[in-house]
Amino acid sequence: MAITSANQLELLQTAEAVAREKMIDPGLVVEAMEESLSRAAKSRYGAEMDIRVKIDRKTGRATFSRVRTVVEDDLLENYQSEFTVKQAKQYMADPKVGDEFVEEVPPVDMGRIAAQSAKQVILQKVREAERDRQYEEFKDRAGTIINGQVKREEYGNVIVDVGRGEAILRRNEKIGRESYRPNDRIRCYIKDVRREARGPQIFLSRTDPQFMAELFKMEVPEIYDGIIEIKAVARDPGSRAKIAVISYDSSIDPVGACVGMRGSRVQAVVNELQGEKIDIIPWNEDIPTFLVNALQPAEVTKVVLDEDAERIEVVVPNEQLSLAIGRRGQNVRLASQLTGLDIDILTEEEESKRRQKEFEERTQLFMDTLDLDEFFAQLLVSEGFTNLEEVAYVDLEELLVIDGVDSDTAAELQTRAKEQLEEIARKALERARELGVEDSLVEFEGLTPQMLEALAEDGVKTLEDFATCADWELAGGWTTQGGQRHKDDGLLEKFDVSLEEAQNMVMTARVLLGWVDPTELEPKTNEADHDDAEDGEEA
Repeated sequence: MAITSANQLELLQTAEAVAREKMIDPGLVVEAMEESLSRAAKSRYGAEMDIRVKIDRKTGRATFSRVRTVVEDDLLENYQSEFTVKQAKQYMADPKVGDEFVEEVPPVDMGRIAAQSAKQVILQKVREAERDRQYEEFKDRAGTIINGQVKREEYGNVIVDVGRGEAILRRNEKIGRESYRPNDRIRCYIKDVRREARGPQIFLSRTDPQFMAELFKMEVPEIYDGIIEIKAVARDPGSRAKIAVISYDSSIDPVGACVGMRGSRVQAVVNELQGEKIDIIPWNEDIPTFLVNALQPAEVTKVVLDEDAERIEVVVPNEQLSLAIGRRGQNVRLASQLTGLDIDILTEEEESKRRQKEFEERTQLFMDTLDLDEFFAQLLVSEGFTNLEEVAYVDLEELLVIDGVDSDTAAELQTRAKEQLEEIARKALERARELGVEDSLVEFEGLTPQMLEALAEDGVKTLEDFATCADWELAGGWTTQGGQRHKDDGLLEKFDVSLEEAQNMVMTARVLLGWVDPTELEPKTNEADHDDAEDGEEA
């Protein structure tokens, strides 16, 4: 079939029909046709020729052209599509490197093979354009809710028709054991949109916490308007969920607004989530107060927050323990997700036993080290003293407030405490030297004999060994693996060495060894300010 014998407008009509069907730009279809005709022409004239086809967007006339580019003599490689400046002078008035010489060539006869090849090129281009259009349409819709129609189910995964494409709801993203049949209507959360080789992939979810947040946004106008904000969401899909909300208008109750008249708003969300029970909790910037709210309906009597470890300790009445933990730990797990903290729950009885144990241990410490009777040692512990350092170096006035303690007794207590600390330090230094600690580490400022002993027991015996330590190896820290936080014990952690102190000590050791230039650690002054200062002096 010769291209000239075909109805010239038929190309444009075909392009428009395909574009309407696939909902893409007709220009892209025409470009695909031009490329397919170009390939067919190359099979006729020769693959090394640069044959280009241009289809007139108004008349549909296809123009076939051969293009040759002017190149430098030593860069000439393809004699069919390139020529030198000297050769180009036969065709062009003033040729320069980079100029193109275009001459029209006769249209080709489209044989059966060439026509089939052209068809494949057009189909491929149309598919690529359709994929690009689909990706561009859905990429900005990630994080929103979409309504679709179930097409089929494959190995537990649901394929959903979302209008201009298909999306997948994986089986682990479905709520509980819910199942769908073809043509069922379904509402999902667009979790992710990815561009892949086989086309854009749209991943849906019904278990994502943000799905519930978006449902509330649809049901509660105050959330949509920004008057109420959802600060945190935690879900056990299909079973229970907690959502923390805050109102920026003092006249609007955030919890009441989300519940709605007779629970109409929250019930609409519950119905969509297959009966999932939802606790709506007022947000509070004070973490302990927020946690007390998050553990509802359980009552909390005491909260102890450890911000460094990102852990929180909660004390509840004995009869409230099972309610606070929840079925299979559900309540405390959701509260932990909501606050972002690890939560330890103790009963009042357990906390009392632990406090009593600590009291007895500290009492025994003072009895053994300060040669005190039990009653006097208990007095010290009751006043808040926990170790020998506090007794040895506290102001005398704080010891004098204890019943039965005069200035002589207070001075004697401090003398005994200091002597005991000195003895402990002497024994620790002897032990460290027995383990092989060198003088370079002993003389390093900032390390106590007890610290030297602890380092030596772990094989750190020289200044070089110490300088190779990481700060977290000394001070300890926390790492997260597989979503779980793990404690890393530090060699000097029990001596309350902070991460910053550990960094400074390690860097000082490296400077002393000449591993680090101390000038590199000094903050650099602004050169512009320095120049301005010099100019001022000259003036």
